[in-house]
Amino acid sequence: MAPNKQPMPEDRSYAIRIALAGLASGEPSEEILSKLSALHIRYNTFPAEELLELASDAIDESGTTPPSPIDCEGIRERFLPEHPFSGKTQHYKSKYAISAAAMIHGGVYPDLLDDAAWWEADDLWIYSFFALLLYMRVAAERAGESVEEVARSIAERRGVTLPTA
Repeated sequence: MAPNKQPMPEDRSYAIRIALAGLASGEPSEEILSKLSALHIRYNTFPAEELLELASDAIDESGTTPPSPIDCEGIRERFLPEHPFSGKTQHYKSKYAISAAAMIHGGVYPDLLDDAAWWEADDLWIYSFFALLLYMRVAAERAGESVEEVARSIAERRGVTLPTA
């Protein structure tokens, strides 16, 4: 195994900008994932952390509260119908990322590296992106806005400058 390279702060900022700019412009998820793949560091969960934190921001944007929770029953089918997950492994990984974002929103940060280590695959960041996309769509539906508007709102709250439409 190669030494575990760590992302630089500018890499983290760039990953956030790629995800939010892509979602704000309506870019296809495959294109956003392609751009993020160039940043992924092998044997490291990066950029999963940033994507899950953005997903947590999207949960916040949705106005979710304990009296008004997000219904997770069938959530992938309702909010990611174009990305069907097949097989036990894909279902588990996507459910993990969805749950990890909710944990972060609740103030509990999961041990991503340890939790994903047994997967023997370097793809937590991919499932984290899908959790982000899912929660962006949840927020958009609950707020009566578009995903693009939710992405711009999160970018504004974080002080991230996005290209104008």
